[in-house]
Amino acid sequence: MPVSPEIERALADMGYRAPTPIQERVIPPVRAGRDLVGQAQTGTGKTAAFGIPIVEAVDAELGRPQALALTPTRELALQVSDEISRIGRHRGVKVVSIYGGQPMQPQVNALGRGAQVVVATPGRLMDHMQRRTLSLQGIRTAVLDEADQMLDIGFIDDIEYILRQTPRSRQTLLFSATIPYPIRRLTRRYLRDPEWIRVGGDAEPVEEVEQVYYEVAAQDRRVALREVLDKPEGVTQALIFRRTRAGVDRLVEDLRRSRYDAQGIHSDMTQAQRERVMARFRDKSLRLLVATNVASRGLDIPAVSHVINYDMPDNLEEYVHRIGRTARAGRRGTAVTFVSDMQDFELLDDLQERLGRTLKQANLALLYN
Repeated sequence: MPVSPEIERALADMGYRAPTPIQERVIPPVRAGRDLVGQAQTGTGKTAAFGIPIVEAVDAELGRPQALALTPTRELALQVSDEISRIGRHRGVKVVSIYGGQPMQPQVNALGRGAQVVVATPGRLMDHMQRRTLSLQGIRTAVLDEADQMLDIGFIDDIEYILRQTPRSRQTLLFSATIPYPIRRLTRRYLRDPEWIRVGGDAEPVEEVEQVYYEVAAQDRRVALREVLDKPEGVTQALIFRRTRAGVDRLVEDLRRSRYDAQGIHSDMTQAQRERVMARFRDKSLRLLVATNVASRGLDIPAVSHVINYDMPDNLEEYVHRIGRTARAGRRGTAVTFVSDMQDFELLDDLQERLGRTLKQANLALLYN
């Protein structure tokens, strides 16, 4: 796929060698100016799918926002802005990320220095609009990323308000793992004859994830986790999911007592604390990250070898989003799930019916043999 020399150099710096399927299908119509709805499995490279044509299209000489990407969480806003910054570094494209949990003034200062791309969570973006520290009148392309999660969080009214403040002539790109009725209604109202692109099906894991489950009594899960972590084939980095914030804190404390390098992340932490933990995990200086679902969507952590469902997720879609944190960008990965109580076995039946033989039972040597 041809790209400009500046972008080709940036992609080489990032380790890109060939486009992923969603990039092959999304980039040409976006370049052609089409509105688009993209539905894809998680971990397929959709940020670059819209980031590359955005960087190509913006005028780096103009110091005002020309592209806007809305994301549901602060973590995803940081990730998307970082990736677009890296794609645009040799073109001089500046990206500003705007999200809550941080003082307004540094963001105001960054906007004042001039930026072509804004990546934002809806609530904080509306704060800037109401304070008149940001105008959307120059927006040519608007991206709604993880639209179904923004719907779940309750951002749909904010999204509609924001889109109404952008020029009617804008190009609109919507990406979502699922397309429920409210998302379809949003596309009919705000997108013009969009091209629909689907890579994979609804709630399907990426093929590179090996999926195993262990039947473990609830009181034995800590012993089971230690056995999984100490397997000779090696858990280089693991993202471990718990259902509650208190559960995260308890498990981190237990792992540290057992001399494992572990930290937690959940919504009770400040944004600065969460960013410090994520920075350690991304640069591979932290082996185990214990998280609630705040980390289950959108985070791009390429080195994760294992996702471990210490607590079973609530439904199939949540399972898929969790295990999609491994096997990113074509790498292999393993998803481990502990099945402990009656509710867990009910979801296991649903998973087996949907996923078939890709979800395999395994046995723990220390506990039950």
